[in-house]
Amino acid sequence: MRIVVDTNVVASAIFFGGKPKQLIDVLFKKQAEAYVTSDIILEYGETVEYLLNKYPQKPAAIPLATIIERMNIIEAKTDVNICRDPDDNKFIGCAVDAKCLYIVSGDKDLLELGAYEDVEIITVAEFMDRLNK
Repeated sequence: MRIVVDTNVVASAIFFGGKPKQLIDVLFKKQAEAYVTSDIILEYGETVEYLLNKYPQKPAAIPLATIIERMNIIEAKTDVNICRDPDDNKFIGCAVDAKCLYIVSGDKDLLELGAYEDVEIITVAEFMDRLNK
């Protein structure tokens, strides 16, 4: 199962655990394949760095590099301009380029779209439910 994981899910997994951490465990067990582009990796890094500085007492449970090592890095080819927040377009473009089934996100702007072409945009809980069926 091919997916793109939004930044908020990765950051939540690193700092807070719960279902986002379960999703990362799914990647470690190779029960799903995650795809990223260099722009997505850059956003992951900026967000994690911001959170490390904002919450210095909250250690990262999983290093970001370890998560990225489990992901497939692809070149961004598809240029999408559909999201209210232009920063979200890169996730949709990556999902289209990698022929993913899902974008897994907690972002309201992305979730409101529901789908783009053949890619569904779902929450972590919805993804885990579908994976476990």
